[in-house]
Amino acid sequence: KASVTVFYGDYFLDQTGSSSTPEGSNPSSESRISNPNCPPENSWANDSSNDVAVLHLTVQPGGTLTIPKAHEPNVKRTLYLIEGYSDGVQVQGTECDEPLMLTLDSSELVDVVCPPSARGASEFLLLQGKPISEPVAQHGPFVMNTQAEIRQAFSDYRATQFGGWPWPRDDMVFARNKGRFSLLYGKETVPAQDFSIPETSDAGDS
Repeated sequence: KASVTVFYGDYFLDQTGSSSTPEGSNPSSESRISNPNCPPENSWANDSSNDVAVLHLTVQPGGTLTIPKAHEPNVKRTLYLIEGYSDGVQVQGTECDEPLMLTLDSSELVDVVCPPSARGASEFLLLQGKPISEPVAQHGPFVMNTQAEIRQAFSDYRATQFGGWPWPRDDMVFARNKGRFSLLYGKETVPAQDFSIPETSDAGDS
């Protein structure tokens, strides 16, 4: 009735490190199991004491999933409801009826319940970890640690466009029905299944 995809973190894993086992009534095991999706060696996430985790939770109608306590203290944990928000799904007894972000107490177990009457599964994204506690400077699309780094980012962008802009205009716009595509080294490719938007006539057309 429930499953978890572990992008990173040692939660909901069996002894092989796999997250394919359904977790409808997951045991409250505190065992620490290594995760095959290893982060960069010198990253914040690579230090297990920072307890970083990225999980995709799916709860089917009639299912319950218990999110375990964090392994470490002072961990910030955020839960995003991304699908199935109109079917009465509950988090800790509170019904959620719209896409939302919840800040959870990582020192407590949290129950996620999808009622039997739901028309489909509810899906969540869970992000957690200890705060990095670094200064933050932000301007436009750039986020750095200091204003000096922001100025350098703008300078770098003006000089190189971070690798180059392949289109003839800065404000390039494509036809609405073109669909998804990428352009790399002059070669245009499209997904195996194209999701093009059909053209529609104006309201005044007959």
